[in-house]
Amino acid sequence: MKKILFLAIVFFTISLSAQSDIKITTKNCIPKKGFHLKLKSVSDSRCPEGVTCIWAGEVAVVVEVYNNRQFVEENLITFNAKNREANIAWFSKYYPGVKNVDVLPYPKEGVVVKLKKQYLRLSF
Repeated sequence: MKKILFLAIVFFTISLSAQSDIKITTKNCIPKKGFHLKLKSVSDSRCPEGVTCIWAGEVAVVVEVYNNRQFVEENLITFNAKNREANIAWFSKYYPGVKNVDVLPYPKEGVVVKLKKQYLRLSF
């Protein structure tokens, strides 16, 4: 009985952690109710994997905000080491409890990533 209870707790924990991320993409489908964020553009100057850089770089994104399918605002957000907390605070206005925001995929040397493959990952 203890093993079954332990396995149930582990399964429940894994299923909760799998649901703790939100992906923000360029997807055009906007829900009828509530807030929805949409990725409009990405300008990535981060140091690619496999390359030695003097500067770590940064990535800037333009995010559109909709509420009940109505456009609310468009915001340019720059991700670098200095403004992590400010970015988390901005996303928390729309998705309370955000702990981290990443722009993915991370650049790799010699690989060009199209906008439709890029996304923001909000972690809770």
